[in-house]
Amino acid sequence: MKDIKFGDRVIGDDMPVFVIAEAGVNHNGSLKLAKRLIDAAHSAGADAVKFQSFKAERIITRSAPSAQYHLRATKGKETWYKLLKRLEISDSGHYELLDYCKKKGIYFLSTPYDEESAEFLRRMPVLAFKIASTDLNNLPLLRLVASYNKPIFLATGMSSIDEIRESVECVRGAGNGQLVLFQCTANYPPAIADANLNVISALRERFNTLVGYSDHLASRQAAIAAVAKGICAYEVHFTEDRGLPGPDHRASLEYSGLRRIIRDIRMTQLLLGSARKRVTPSESQTRIVARKSLVASRNIKEGEALGRHNLGIKRPGTGLPPKYFYFLLGKRINRAVKKDELILLKDVKGNGRKEA
Repeated sequence: MKDIKFGDRVIGDDMPVFVIAEAGVNHNGSLKLAKRLIDAAHSAGADAVKFQSFKAERIITRSAPSAQYHLRATKGKETWYKLLKRLEISDSGHYELLDYCKKKGIYFLSTPYDEESAEFLRRMPVLAFKIASTDLNNLPLLRLVASYNKPIFLATGMSSIDEIRESVECVRGAGNGQLVLFQCTANYPPAIADANLNVISALRERFNTLVGYSDHLASRQAAIAAVAKGICAYEVHFTEDRGLPGPDHRASLEYSGLRRIIRDIRMTQLLLGSARKRVTPSESQTRIVARKSLVASRNIKEGEALGRHNLGIKRPGTGLPPKYFYFLLGKRINRAVKKDELILLKDVKGNGRKEA
């Protein structure tokens, strides 16, 4: 599971979680709104903002039935084809958004839904490709994108483990090892019980790959749990207003929610810290005052033998730690010691006895 270079960032298990703010089609066909979404993603602290690249006639038939979440959004008044046609971004619009992202200092990403759109994004160029769950089994598209030798974020919604295996083999067979699999549940929003965050560990172990999470729950709890499971990247839909018309607004975070969830991700990763157990700098003072040392439990005369009757264990922890208690039993003190005074190794003489 090697790290992936992404611009001036590195994506990997020991790196800060790479956060993708999914604008998707929530621009509603307006470049002005798309730019406001870019502003919001940057302000919230996202690393990248992602859109969707397609031409409706290349990805859907005019009579294709709508998904349930599309029907809810359009109330059945518009076909899926017409809906997608309205949400296309022109070629010039792509370049305008890319330039705006560069100006703002946030990475531009987009999901291609057809080979022509993938080729267009390659020429722009983009730094990486996100492949949606809908195209996980689209091996021709995967093979083409893998040939670009750029990082691929591959969503795994609606997929069996065998389908994921075929897709991973397709990408790697094209010579591209820069792969991040995204656990994803392709409903908008899914039921909490369908999030299946334990799949994150299963994907990592089965395919020896980096793993991210595409959060269609738009849930702070899900984001925190996913980070705790060890994701290296996180994606969530966001919108200016959940009440806007369109297929994805209702399952998206508004700006304030996006800020909170990114803050939670950063805080969770700080809380997880390192797997190396050590005394942290912040514990050093507490360790001194809270740990205990060997002390005289009463006044002890010079030459007196140490035993349970005169050897105690009390704070602070600036002397011999309690583990030396049995070692000192029976040893004779070589100076007079007052009650509660620390007893050090230099204060004893002679052979003692050890007790387990």
